[in-house]
Amino acid sequence: MGRYVVRRLLQMIPVFIGSTFIIFMMMYALPGDPVRALWGERAPDEAQMAAMRRDLGLDDPILVQYWNYITGLVQGDFGTQIRSRREVIDVISEALPATLRLTALAFLITAVVGISLGLLAGLRAGKKTDRGILFVSLLLISVPVFVIGYLYQTYFGIKWGWISPTVRDSENWGELLLPALALASLSLAYVTRLTRTSIVENRRADYMRTARAKGLPQQRVIGTHLLRNSLIPVVTFLGVDLGNLMAGAIVTEGIFNINGIGRAVYTALNAREGATVVGIVSFIIVVYLVVALLVDLLYAVLDPRIRYA
Repeated sequence: MGRYVVRRLLQMIPVFIGSTFIIFMMMYALPGDPVRALWGERAPDEAQMAAMRRDLGLDDPILVQYWNYITGLVQGDFGTQIRSRREVIDVISEALPATLRLTALAFLITAVVGISLGLLAGLRAGKKTDRGILFVSLLLISVPVFVIGYLYQTYFGIKWGWISPTVRDSENWGELLLPALALASLSLAYVTRLTRTSIVENRRADYMRTARAKGLPQQRVIGTHLLRNSLIPVVTFLGVDLGNLMAGAIVTEGIFNINGIGRAVYTALNAREGATVVGIVSFIIVVYLVVALLVDLLYAVLDPRIRYA
């Protein structure tokens, strides 16, 4: 197990470098001068602009800038905002709690509701319940998240008044429920269909016939044998999807007025704050890689046949 973890950690290094390099190059390839943007409509002071570029290292070749960034990142330095001179890690620390709460709630909805619906559809495959669940899941997959978000906001929040249409307090879990439902919609549909397919396939497996032949109770056959083996591909998807939920929060936070990571990225893009965008995306990449590692290690718990060299 220890050797496997070390090997996976080493494999993460080129993935991390490649991902941050692409994001870094994309941000600095965008048109416009972030230093010139500080003057707005006013005539810029060329001397001050040159001094700022020199101080920020923007005069260096792009590869030198990336090297400086990545070496700082290893030491926990996510960069500095050009306009406000704030550390990017402070921006992340301020916005992260709201995004984590939103992502955690959306992930919980995805896992609990998606697996439950998938299990129900799989056990009743070919019946009306199965067809109804498949229809709803296909509908959720077909509609973009931002459309679902606006629909939830319009009907649940404004027309029917069941819940606040915008989030005024991101620490209030009740106000986060509506955006979490919108954020989880697509993932929930995929988890439902994936669980349903896996359940249907495993119900025909030899070990299921053996379990029934032994006379085991139906509850134990489903809970211990069927569900446990059927969840392996679902856990893989959920692990990958956690990073997608954090990235998808950019749209959802904008619709429901949540001051989280997504909103910070949106604001930084409008202000041409490349350092902020690269810093936040780098942080999300780290989270994504760590979760992927934890999911791989979880396989051994779900399926004892899996052994790590």
